[in-house]
Amino acid sequence: MNLTYNQFEILVTIECEQDKKHTQRTLAARLDMSLGVVNKTLEELKEQELILARTGSRYEVTLKGYNWLEPYKVKKAIFIAAGFGSRLVPITLNTPKPLILVHGKRIIETLLDAVVDAGIKDITIVRGYLGEQFDVLLKKYPTIKFVENPLYNESNNISSMMMVRENLSNSYVFESDLMLYNPKLIRKYEYTSNYLGMKVDMTDDWCFFTKRGYISKLGVGGKNCHHMFGISYWNKEDGEKMADDIKASFEMPGGKEKYWDEVALRDFISHYKIMIKPCHKEDIIEIDTFNELKAIDPIYAV
Repeated sequence: MNLTYNQFEILVTIECEQDKKHTQRTLAARLDMSLGVVNKTLEELKEQELILARTGSRYEVTLKGYNWLEPYKVKKAIFIAAGFGSRLVPITLNTPKPLILVHGKRIIETLLDAVVDAGIKDITIVRGYLGEQFDVLLKKYPTIKFVENPLYNESNNISSMMMVRENLSNSYVFESDLMLYNPKLIRKYEYTSNYLGMKVDMTDDWCFFTKRGYISKLGVGGKNCHHMFGISYWNKEDGEKMADDIKASFEMPGGKEKYWDEVALRDFISHYKIMIKPCHKEDIIEIDTFNELKAIDPIYAV
C-alpha cells in the first residue's frame, strides 16, 4: 500500500478538489511535473483502482484510494506560542505575538483556520508568556488543548517542544507568529516529514541547503538555498525518534538555548530524511519586527 511521491501528490490533489477539472497540463503546471510523468502516474492510479476517470477531465478517489491514503493522514497540530516576541515591542508588552491583530484577524488564527479546514481536530498550543490570554481562542476553536511551558522565560523554544515531545507522530508543528495567506499549504495528508521553505538566491535568515529535495544542512544566511519557515510535519517514525532526540539536545551543554529545529536539522541530522515542502512569497510571511508590522497593517503606523 505504499504510494510513490508522484502518485501521492496527484492523488491528494484530486482528493482535495474532486469537483474540479484536472487536465494533464494543469496537473503538470501545479505540481511541477512533466506531462509524461503526469500521464504515466494517472494511468498507474487508474490501473491500481485508486481513482476513477469521470467525464470532463474529472477524477474521483475510490474507497481503495482512501485506504491507501490513510497511512499518510495528518492527525495532530502543535503550536509553539510561549515566547515573548521582544522585537515587536511595544505591542507585545500587553499581547502575546500570536494574538496580535493584523487586518482584524489574530496572526495565529490564519494557521488555526487552515488546520481546522484540513479536518485536523487534535490541536495543542504550548503557551507561556501571558498564557491566559490564549483562552480567547476557545470560543472559536473549542477543542484546543493548552500545555503550559514554565521555562519559556529562561530558555529557547526547545523547552516548548520538551513539553509535547511524545506527541509528534503524524503531526504538524507550527511557529505561531506566521501569517498564512495560502491555507492550501496545510493538507489532510503528507507524504513524509518535511519543512516549509521558499527557494531564494540569497538570504541572511535561517535557511536550508538541499540535495535532491531533502534537507542536507541548516544555516543562517546563504546563497541558492531555501528560506526557512517554521511549519513542519513529522511522520510516525520520525515523530517517535524526535521524542528521544529532543530530550538529548535539551540536556546537552547549552541545550536550553537551542531552537527546537536544530534537533533534527543539526544535532541529529543523520537520524532523519526530511523533504523540503516548497512555498512562494505570496503564501506566507513572518512578522519579525514592529516596523514590519506597521508596513503590513497601517493601523499600527500612528
